[in-house]
Amino acid sequence: MKRPRIIAEVGCNHRGEPETARRMVFIAAHVCGVDVVKFQKRNPKECLTPEQYAAPHPVPHNAYGKTYGEHREALEFDLEEHRRLKDLCEACGVVYSSSVWDLTSAREIASLNPQMIKVPSACNTHMELLAYLCGEYGGEIHVSLGMTTREEEERLVRFLEARGRLKDTVLYACVSGYPVPFDELSLLEVERLVREYRSACKGIGFSGHHLGIAADIAAMTLGAEWIERHFTLDRTWKGTDHAASLEPHALRQLVQDVRDVARALTPRRSELLPVEVAQRQKLKQIRLTPG
Repeated sequence: MKRPRIIAEVGCNHRGEPETARRMVFIAAHVCGVDVVKFQKRNPKECLTPEQYAAPHPVPHNAYGKTYGEHREALEFDLEEHRRLKDLCEACGVVYSSSVWDLTSAREIASLNPQMIKVPSACNTHMELLAYLCGEYGGEIHVSLGMTTREEEERLVRFLEARGRLKDTVLYACVSGYPVPFDELSLLEVERLVREYRSACKGIGFSGHHLGIAADIAAMTLGAEWIERHFTLDRTWKGTDHAASLEPHALRQLVQDVRDVARALTPRRSELLPVEVAQRQKLKQIRLTPG
């Protein structure tokens, strides 16, 4: 089995601190061994209505500003910081990526020419944003399908296919909760996406917001070729995503387990494997029926 690629979703878990973001890239790459480190880019005044911008954060304990808009601004990096993070990722041997939440952010991140750009679940019906990526960005388009009806999913697929970009698209099974309880994780969505779309698209992924790493291994066996998990240095830090994120030791274990299980998912190469021959001679009791 071709091993899935692992994405460490830093998102905004850097707390708006460039030095923390750089540290997270280094740890994700060199300690955990991931393939991709992903951030987020938003223009809060474009993403939010004036009322949303001026409203208080719905969970004051998680706020980094007096209003929700100020909170979002505090967690944003400008384009030059994203450029520096991309350079650092490449120096560390991992792929840089970012989610884009609005048209301005899509234009900015596309100008960096990354290998892949992610459209988050919240934006997969933002057709102007999708049209821009289809027409102006030549890399892979990764799209999460959380909070999405089947009708919206089908419309999205038709939209990408009509523009000749479905073949460049990775679709992610996703349930948008932080964290998602196991009985709502809906892992068989991975199998459905593989069955319905794998032959036409670039790949199928799993974006998880659950606890632990067992479900990621199951998603891989169902056909997920990309596994994305939120990454933090400390799950007790202030912020919405930290509780559903993996700390370095857990992310490292996930990477190791995925690679081990991928190596194990093979048929027998022969009736008796080399590792069995000596044990057969030592242990096998062959009792054939006479005649």
